[in-house]
Amino acid sequence: MLLNISEIIMEHIEPEESIILNVLSADIDFTTCESIRMSRRVDSTGQRTLAVVTKSDRSPDGLLEKVTKNAVNIGLGYVCVRNRIDNETYDEARIQETKLFETHPLLSVIDKSMVGIPVLAHKLVQIQSVIISKCLPDIIRKINEKLNDLVLELNKLPQNLTSISDAMIAFTQIIVSLKETFEKIFMRGEFDDDLENKHMCCNARLVEMIDEFSKELHMNAKPSENFLVEEIRVLQESSGIQLPHFHPQYVFLYLLQQKVSSISNLPISFVNKVWGYLEDICVKVLTDHCENYPQLLASMRKVAQNVMAKTKNKFLKRVVEMIEMEKITGYTCDPDGFNASWNQLKSTNYQLSDAMTRRLESTNITGYGLAKVKHLFNVPANLRDQAFNLKMRMTAYWEIVMKRMVEWLALTLRFMIQKVVIKEMETALVNEVMLQGGGIEKMLDEPPSVAKKRERLQRSIASLKESKEIIEQVMDDILITAD
Repeated sequence: MLLNISEIIMEHIEPEESIILNVLSADIDFTTCESIRMSRRVDSTGQRTLAVVTKSDRSPDGLLEKVTKNAVNIGLGYVCVRNRIDNETYDEARIQETKLFETHPLLSVIDKSMVGIPVLAHKLVQIQSVIISKCLPDIIRKINEKLNDLVLELNKLPQNLTSISDAMIAFTQIIVSLKETFEKIFMRGEFDDDLENKHMCCNARLVEMIDEFSKELHMNAKPSENFLVEEIRVLQESSGIQLPHFHPQYVFLYLLQQKVSSISNLPISFVNKVWGYLEDICVKVLTDHCENYPQLLASMRKVAQNVMAKTKNKFLKRVVEMIEMEKITGYTCDPDGFNASWNQLKSTNYQLSDAMTRRLESTNITGYGLAKVKHLFNVPANLRDQAFNLKMRMTAYWEIVMKRMVEWLALTLRFMIQKVVIKEMETALVNEVMLQGGGIEKMLDEPPSVAKKRERLQRSIASLKESKEIIEQVMDDILITAD
C-alpha cells in the first residue's frame, strides 16, 4: 500500500511543469524527512519545491533557524502556517494565525513574507503564473503546428462542387494530372522521391522483364541431347533422285518452323506478364487520382481495364503474327554477317569427326557447346556431315531470330504503351464520364466519407482557434498582472 502511494506521489511530482508542495511538520528534522528525499529525486536543485511548515504554534523552538538556514535546499522558500484548531472557522483561524506571528516571541521574528496562509496562497498564484507563462508559448506553438496540419489536410479535400461547370473543371484537372502521371511513369521513366517503391519504377521493371525473356529464349536454344537427330531424320525423308548436298528449301524451312513453334509460348507468356504489371500500375495510379472523387473510381477503373484488355489483345495478335512470319521464310538484311557466322560454325566439323574417330561419347563444339554424339557412331559420315552443316546453318540463323524477336517485342511494347497513354486511355475516360456514364453529375454529390471528414476537420480547426485565443488572452492577463 505504501509503495502504491509513493508511486502515485512520484507520478504527480515528476513533470517539469509541476510545483512540489512539500508539507513539513515543525517538530521534525527536515534533513531526514522522507518527503524531502522524494522531492529531491525529481527536483535536485529545489527550483520547483515550496515547503509549507505546519504546527508552527506547537514547535516554535528553532523554527527560525530551520527556515532561514535552508539545509535541505528548498528553492521556492518556506511558508510557516498555523493549523486550524477544533471548530474554528476559516476567518477565526486566520485571525489567530496573524496574531500568533505578530506576538509570539519566537515566531514574530520570522519575516512576514514567510508566514501565513494568505502568503502561501499568494506565493502559489505567483509561482503558478510563472510556470504557466513558460508553458503557454510552447502550447501555442503546438496548437499552431496542429492547426497548420489540419488546414493543410482540409485544403487537400476536393472542392465541394456546386455546378456542372465546376465538376467539368475538376474532371479536366483529373484527366490532365492522370495523363501527366502516366507519361512520367511509362514514357519518361521518372520516379517520385520514394525510390524504395521499386514497383512504380516502370521502365526499370520492363527492362528486367525483357532481359528475362531474352534469357529464356537463349536457355531454350541450349544444346539438346539429341544432337543432329532431327536434321538426319529430315535429310533422310527429303532424299530423292537428285545431286548430293543440294537440299530443297523446305528442309531448312521445316526445321525453322519446328524451332519457332518450340518457343512460341515464350513471347505470349511475356505479353501476359508485362500487361498484368502495366494494368496493376494503371489501376493504382487511377485510384490515387480519384481519391477525392470515389464516385468516379468504379466506372473509370472499369474503362481503364477495358482499354488495357483491348490493347493487350491487339498486342497478342501482333505477337502471333510475328511468330507466324518467322515461320514463313528465313531472312536477314545482313547476309554477309550470317554467312560469316555460319562458315565459322561449319569449320568446327573437324571436332565432330575427331570425336567419331576417337569414339568419344560427347565433345565440345566451338560456338555451339557440349554435344552428346555417341548415337552418331553408326551414321554414315556423308549424312552426318550434311546434318552438321544444316545444324550450324540453323544455329547461325537462330541468333538472328532471337535478337529480332527481343527487339521487336521491346519496340512494339513501347508503341502499345504510348498508344494507350497518349490516345486511347484519355479518350475512353472522357467518353465514359462526360458522355455516357453521367459521371459529371455524380461529382456534384459529395461522398458521405468526404463530407464527414470535412466536418470533422472544420470542427477541430474551430476548436483549436478558440483554444488559441483563450490561451493568448491568459498570457496577456499574466503580463498585465506582472506589470
